[in-house]
Formats: sequence, structure tokens, C-alpha cells
Amino acid sequence: MNPVLAAWNEAKEKEAMEIMISCCGARRWAEEMTALRPIESIAALSEAADRVWSTMQEPDWLEAFACHPRIGEREPKHATNQSTQWSQEEQAGSAGAASGILAELAELNALYEQRFGFTYIVCATGKSGGEMLEILKRRIHSDRESELREAAEQQRKIMQIRLGKWLAS
Repeated sequence: MNPVLAAWNEAKEKEAMEIMISCCGARRWAEEMTALRPIESIAALSEAADRVWSTMQEPDWLEAFACHPRIGEREPKHATNQSTQWSQEEQAGSAGAASGILAELAELNALYEQRFGFTYIVCATGKSGGEMLEILKRRIHSDRESELREAAEQQRKIMQIRLGKWLAS
């Protein structure tokens, strides 16, 4: 068994919750994941994470989204230190973006939030600032329900990447 997973299985509930919150900021998701312990393998953890995420609803999604900084920014509204560090790593592609791209990202981020009521969420790992901007330009024209579901799927991808980072630590 992965030693990080084994230690999490044995951790106190509060500590185990904090780890899950760093992977996904939806408290109900983290509570349900923690309640599933012990989880016997990395594959079982990944499957459980997706299964539990599939039961989440809009308030849970919005809570998770609020833990992410806007693309091109560094500080999320609400997040653990680990989550903030991971966000910075994930958004590394926007760090070197030209000032014009960053300005357009900032402008469209504000329009997106005004239109949908939540932060633009994209699985930024491996994407350049320009790629994230193009995705935002496409998604800003969606209807709210479609966009909410797309953002929830992006959050699921981010959660899986973060679980992998945590297990490799």
C-alpha cells in the first residue's frame, strides 16, 4: 500500500479532512471521503473520489470553486496553504504570459463571474496562459447550467491531479 495513503487511513479525522480539503474544497466531499477510510489502494481512492464527487450538488461545487484563485492571480478567496501552493503550480502556464493575455484574462474573468456567479475553473495543468484564455473565450458564451457542469468536471480533474500529487509527496 502507498505509505501516504496508509498514514491518511490512520490519521485523526481532522487531519484527514484537511488533506482532502486541500485536494477539493467542498467540505461535504471531504467529509464523505474521510468517512470511507480505510481505503485500500490508490485505484480505490481515485474511484471513490469520483463516485463521491458525482453526488455533489451546486452548493458543493461552488464551495470547491471558491478555493481557486482566478486564472492569472495568486491568492484564492478560501483555501488551505497546500491548495494555494498547488494552484500556483497548476497555473504556472499563466505566469509567463504576455501582459496583454493577463489583462484579457482579468477582464474576462470578471465578466465570467458576473455572468455565472462563480470563478472560472479550468484544469490549468500543462496549459499556457493563451490556451486558458481561448478556453475562457469559448466557455463564456455557454448557458449557466452547461457552464456549471463544465466547471464541476474541471474541478473533478483538478481533484484527481491533486490526489496524485498528495500521494506522491
